[in-house]
Amino acid sequence: MKNINIGQQSFGKDQLFLISGPCVVEDESIMMKTAEKLKEMAERLNLPFIFKSSYIKDNRSSVEFYHGPGLQEGLKTLDKIKNEFDVPVISDVHQATEIKAAADVLDVIQIPAYLCMQTSLVSEAAKTQKPINIKHGQFLAPENMIKPVQKVESFGNKQIMLTERGYTFGYNDLIVDPRSFYELNQTGYPVIFDITHCIRRYGIPSSDPNGGTRQYLGPIARAGVAAGIDGIFIEAHPEPAKALCDAASQYPLDQLEEFMKPLIELHNIEKQYR
Repeated sequence: MKNINIGQQSFGKDQLFLISGPCVVEDESIMMKTAEKLKEMAERLNLPFIFKSSYIKDNRSSVEFYHGPGLQEGLKTLDKIKNEFDVPVISDVHQATEIKAAADVLDVIQIPAYLCMQTSLVSEAAKTQKPINIKHGQFLAPENMIKPVQKVESFGNKQIMLTERGYTFGYNDLIVDPRSFYELNQTGYPVIFDITHCIRRYGIPSSDPNGGTRQYLGPIARAGVAAGIDGIFIEAHPEPAKALCDAASQYPLDQLEEFMKPLIELHNIEKQYR
């Protein structure tokens, strides 16, 4: 298992790590408050931590929904968080033309699930030699995630993480197949479980309370940790009901510390059997 080093922190098998933040960049005061609280929590729990928020959310189901402040303003906010709180930051990229500007700020470049097989996008991201987090596309068998991994590796970049977020099944639900954790682990790279996106009810507006099944977050998170994941991806917000994106699935910021404690304990047990 390869560890990914970002600054003074190591992300891999030794400690459970956390990727968290609001789904999309919102008002600066909300972003700074969230980053401060997450940093404090991560330090108390001894969790390696990456702050996540999207400067553009390009897969919203309506053009009328909030998409984020855009590349320039979004990166400005993320850069401020990075420097003021001394935390690494991650965000999605959607087009190859965004990557140069994004790489100047981001510590980790994230490839969205829908775009994980886009060769031009993955290649440009890989060329930066920055750590790359590739999200598992709903249309790919988990063992086929080796294909985008190999694209990144072909540019000499072996700073790779893989994120599971469920596959499309039935109507509007994302179902997580535990076999995917095994398959993604076979790549040798750190595996992350994106728990907040897999409980979204797609087709239902995220502002609708029925647009997410937050009650399942605990059981599926524990199942993922027991199955051998290395990191938890959980979007958090000070007031989820007022969030401008994924309001029905983001986790309340003030409850996140207690949510993480049993996952850390479980991870410490699970790693003994690897």
